[in-house]
Amino acid sequence: MNKFLFFVLLLSGHVAFAQNQQADSLNTKAEKENFSDDWAALTKYQKENEILPLPTKREKRVVFLGSSIFEFWKQKDPEYFNRNNYVDRGISGQLSPQLLIRFRQDVINLKPKAVIILAGSNDIAGNTGHVTIDKIMDNIKSMAELARLHHIKVILCKYLPVYEYPWNKRIKAADSIVDLNEKIEAYSKERNYTVLDYWTPLVDERKGQRAELTVDGVHPNLAGYKIMEEVTDAAVKRAFKNWH
Repeated sequence: MNKFLFFVLLLSGHVAFAQNQQADSLNTKAEKENFSDDWAALTKYQKENEILPLPTKREKRVVFLGSSIFEFWKQKDPEYFNRNNYVDRGISGQLSPQLLIRFRQDVINLKPKAVIILAGSNDIAGNTGHVTIDKIMDNIKSMAELARLHHIKVILCKYLPVYEYPWNKRIKAADSIVDLNEKIEAYSKERNYTVLDYWTPLVDERKGQRAELTVDGVHPNLAGYKIMEEVTDAAVKRAFKNWH
């Protein structure tokens, strides 16, 4: 009788242990990795950068650093980047300080001969109350100085025209973009950097983007990007004019 009771108790213990284990396995979920510290989204291109071979000695690699304008460009016309030595490192929505944080990983470490920097529109569109044109320029200047320090040719972009942001129509975008572009052009001339003018070939009478060249007044359509490709190639040639 004692043996039988001992066996029953032992069996009950095993069943309870198994049930507890099953309950624990159901309640235990794989923890999602927390990327809240990666404010600049360095993980976005980390793996691509790791497998990207270093350029050959005579290769004129050019990195495009910017936000959605550059990221969507490669999606709309990937062949443009594939047939050239162009590396797209655009991340939608990014502000100029985020581009600055990414500059070492997504530009310097890739050993390009030139970098094209398109920055400032998302800063203006955010309307946080803390962004000024001068602060945007500080970030652009820091990126340009880092590039020059590492013998990377600097190509600074006059931003595309924007009449208003569909998601934030309170912003007087057109005049702010003009102000930013004037400062970028003046700084570029002072430091002998190449200016890439995306504003002039896309602008309409309201200082916005021509309707036939844009999807939303901010981002170009394929026709708009084709025009940008022409002026980009011309600017890259100017930047490399004295390159050997």
